[in-house]
Amino acid sequence: MTGHSRAQSRAQSRAQSRAQSRGRAPRDVAGLPLLPTAGFVLVWSSGYIAGPYGVSGMSPLMLVAIRFLVAAVLVGVLARVLRGPLRLDRRSLVRIAAAGLVMNGVQFGAMYLAFDAGLGATLGALMHSLSPVLTALLAGILLGERLSPRQVVGFVLGVVGVLIVLGPDVDGAGGVVGIGFAVASVLGLSLGTLGQRWIGHAPDPLWSATIQFAVSGPPVLLLALAVEGTDVVRDPARAVIAIGYLAVVNSIVGLALLGVLVRAGGAGAASSVFFLMPPVTAVLAWATLGEVLTPLGLVGLVVAVTGVAVATVGTQRSRRSPRS
Repeated sequence: MTGHSRAQSRAQSRAQSRAQSRGRAPRDVAGLPLLPTAGFVLVWSSGYIAGPYGVSGMSPLMLVAIRFLVAAVLVGVLARVLRGPLRLDRRSLVRIAAAGLVMNGVQFGAMYLAFDAGLGATLGALMHSLSPVLTALLAGILLGERLSPRQVVGFVLGVVGVLIVLGPDVDGAGGVVGIGFAVASVLGLSLGTLGQRWIGHAPDPLWSATIQFAVSGPPVLLLALAVEGTDVVRDPARAVIAIGYLAVVNSIVGLALLGVLVRAGGAGAASSVFFLMPPVTAVLAWATLGEVLTPLGLVGLVVAVTGVAVATVGTQRSRRSPRS
């Protein structure tokens, strides 16, 4: 090969690498495909409706445990059919399981306890919408990653908005217990997100989800038996509907839509649409659960959503690392 040919080959290789890097870089919401994005937002938001509906039919921890066990079986069958046998080393398996236990067990167990205490669907979605910004703050504190002023301002606005929505009626939102569980849920989501980075590579999403659902179910089930006992069914029909919806729609359909977004916009794609969850949830909660925000609550919702949007939309594009 001549020197000119070798130089041309190297130039082509560099161009291909840059193109691949651009393809992996996260985009903001404007760069994501419309239908999968709308579907993901709707499916994710509907989970905040299925949660309060579900705890009216079954005790919260048992509902979460059965949801994960059913989802583990369903997604496991899909993984085996579509991906073949599981191929993971022990170290990766332990890391995936640990991250999943925090991400699923802590996040959903705590949030469903908050719903059972009286927390509303819209406030739950609003608090969870802060998780991408909180994750960035925790990464700055725990991992030494650089924080932008925009992220800090966005997080402050988000917290102020949540406080406005909450207002003086703490008891109406589940009291200190309900709010405390909701805060624990947001921390679980953010720490679980950081734990996903600890895994160190991109495992197969179906097998990863199967492992994380499977390790989350038994501990929550044991906790449910210890705390709630065996008399856990309040309304059999509601319990069955909620478990079926959460296990199939939220767990499987939501996972598939998330995969589409990740392929289209990179690993941070879902974070860029989190600000859309609270208003969509508010509409769904009004239509299905009869939840109505006060005028002050609407102001708080706008403030919080603006804060999350400021902190996430646009900043995702500048993060070139796949770990973002």
